[in-house]
Order: sequence, then C-alpha cells, then structure tokens
Amino acid sequence: MKIAVVALGKIGLPLAVQFADAGHEVIGADVNQSVVDLVNQGTEPFPGEAHLQEKLSELVPAGRLRATTDTAAAVAESDAVVVVVPLFVNEEGVPDFGWMDEATRNIAKGLKPGTLVSYETTLPVGTTRNRWKPMLEELSGLTEGTDFHLVFSPERVLTGRVFADLRKYPKLIGGLSEAGAERAKAFYEAVLTFDERPDLERANGVWNLGSAEASEMAKLAETTYRDVNIGLANEFAKFAGKSGIDVYQVIEASNSQPYSHIHRPGIAVGGHCIPIYPRLYLWTDPEATVVETARKANAGMPAFAVQLAADAVGDLTGKRVAVLGASYRGGVKETAFSGVFPVVAELRERGADIAVHDPMYTDEEIARFGWSPYHLGDEADLAILQTDHAEYRTLAAKDLPGVTTIVDGRRSLDPAGFPGVEILVIGLG
Repeated sequence: MKIAVVALGKIGLPLAVQFADAGHEVIGADVNQSVVDLVNQGTEPFPGEAHLQEKLSELVPAGRLRATTDTAAAVAESDAVVVVVPLFVNEEGVPDFGWMDEATRNIAKGLKPGTLVSYETTLPVGTTRNRWKPMLEELSGLTEGTDFHLVFSPERVLTGRVFADLRKYPKLIGGLSEAGAERAKAFYEAVLTFDERPDLERANGVWNLGSAEASEMAKLAETTYRDVNIGLANEFAKFAGKSGIDVYQVIEASNSQPYSHIHRPGIAVGGHCIPIYPRLYLWTDPEATVVETARKANAGMPAFAVQLAADAVGDLTGKRVAVLGASYRGGVKETAFSGVFPVVAELRERGADIAVHDPMYTDEEIARFGWSPYHLGDEADLAILQTDHAEYRTLAAKDLPGVTTIVDGRRSLDPAGFPGVEILVIGLG
C-alpha cells in the first residue's frame, strides 16, 4: 500500500515509521518545513522516542518513507490516509478545530475514489460523522461509504514508547459503515502486529466497536477514567494527610483486592491527554457531574501543594523557592498542561522568589518560559518537587542547601538524604 500520514508529531511520525517498517510506502505530510527536512534527512526532529532514530536511518534511505508539506499531493498518491493533526482546546475544554479543519480541507483536495481515511486524533463524540464526513464530501465531490471510507481509530500510545504500545494494546476502530470498518480492519492488520495478551477476554488485535461514535467514546472513556481515578486518590490523600494516615499504605491495601485499582495522588495531572480529554467529554456531556468534579479536584492540587508549604513555613513573601521539574511527567521533555505553570503562578501570587530546575531543559529554555533557572547546589529556603524525574530520586541535602522544607509532590525523594529537613508528601499525615 501507499499510505499518507498527516502530521508528523510525536505520535504521527512514529506511526509513519511503523507503517513503513511493515513494508509499505509512506508519505508523511506536515506544515512545518523544518520537520519535513529533518525527516527527509533521516533525522528525528524530537528526542526521546525509543527506536525512532534507528528506524528512520534505515527506512528513509531505503525509499520507504519520505515527507512533504503538500498534504493534498500526498493524499492523491495514497490508498489510505491516517490523520494525527493536533486538536487544541482552551482552559474550559472548548475545542479549536482550526488546524484539523485546514488539514481536512487539504485531504479533500487530494482525495480519490477507493481511499480509506482514518482519524486518530482524540475527538468529541460525533465529530467524525458530523464534521469530517460532510467536509470531505463537499470539498472532494465524493460520497463516503461509496467512493471512499471514513473511520475513527484512536491512538492509544504514550510518547517515548510508541512502538511497544502499538503492539501491546488492541487497535480500536469504528466506521460510518460496515464496509468502511472492514476496510479499516484489513488496513490496520496489514500495518500492525500485536503481542499475546492472555489477560484480555478476546484476542489482542483490531477491535471493531461498531460505530465511529463508540470508538470516539472509548478513547475519551479510558482517559477520563484515569482522571476520575486520580481525582478520587487526591481526595483520599487530602483527608489522609489531615487525619494522620498514610494514604499510600491505604491504597496498597485496597488494591490487594482485585476489584480496587486506585491510582496514586500527586501535585498535578499534566500532558496532552488526561487533563484535556475529560473536558472534551464534558463538551458533549455537560451533565457528567462525576467527571466535572474530578477535573476540578485535580486542577486544584498545585494550589493545595503550595498551601502545604505555606502552612509549614508561613508567609512565602520573599522566600526563595526551587521548583523541581518543568515537564508534566518524568523522563519526557514536554510541558503540555504541566503542573509547573499553576505551581509557579500560585507561588508568584504569594510573593515568592521562584527558580525552576529541570534536567531535560537548558537555562535558556527555562528562561524562555519566563522563569529564572535553578541549579542544584544553589541556596534556597523551600523546594517543591513537581516532576518525578529519575534524577530527583537520588537528591540529597547538599543539592538543596538552605532548604528547610520540601513539598515532595510525587513521593520521589528518599527522606534519609535530608536529615533535619521537613519533607511533606501529599497524603502522608
């Protein structure tokens, strides 16, 4: 097959590589000329994705993968089109379809009879049928279900381990017609291989959920579940902390029973997925009070962590505070909806003197966010650990001289390394 992958970001490029590695000819389309140039040079445009560089080094010189800024031309050459253009949302969760609309218009310009179009970007329920279908039909002059097929098949991978996750998790599909679903099933079976999963009730592989809407909701449901679960864990943690209870021991005990799967509490929920997709769900189901309450609970955790610090040390005005971690999760150089932003904002509101450290970012990169860089070994009064980077697990008092109190927002630090320092952990009374 010839396959077009539209948007070569942290999910789209590994997908393009996966398809090419499966023996197909792949054209990646992206609006960013520098990304296109790097891909055509066989160079990864972003670090941190396991095996990406080695696969690019093999596939690009072999002519199996190339990139272009001309989406319509890429689509016109292709039998299947996979769309991974980002969907942006504001703080209230209202989606901005601008980039996706533009990409869809360009896809329509190149769309020819017989093509399969699969959207993998997480979407509000009903978007595939009610937005993309009429747009593609109107601009291409073709009829969905007869001339071309349109499906929704959500990406379910984490950056840094995309290739492993593609094998591990079932590939969900939902079409607008039975014929479209069958075409999508055949497509994904031709480009993916799956690990054995004896824990699943049916075999790992491509799962047809019966409709695009069911597939759209499945992605929102699995991510919203995590947000609700973390929200519950955070509520438990706040109560446990006030009551002199170790919530981590409680969670471990609860999860020893097979019907309990309580997640870990923490200072923030960040990233492209967990803070965003519950809002997309609420956009189409505003009466989902459980989802809304959990989202508010998690959004309030950065301020709660700063309040823990204030309760311990008093007025934060003029206090030198080292915020450890800009990334939204450990080992990933990405700040999308990271807890660092509300933590810094809350500290500034209280008059603190703030500096930020992250082993994955240079001083110049930290400064571009509008923060002063903190260096381990610099004097400070207070530290707040925001990201669970592996490098922070070995920190000791010598790395944070002058610090008398630490809010360990991820329970990452070894208290033995900080004699005489008060370490506050969310959920430890």
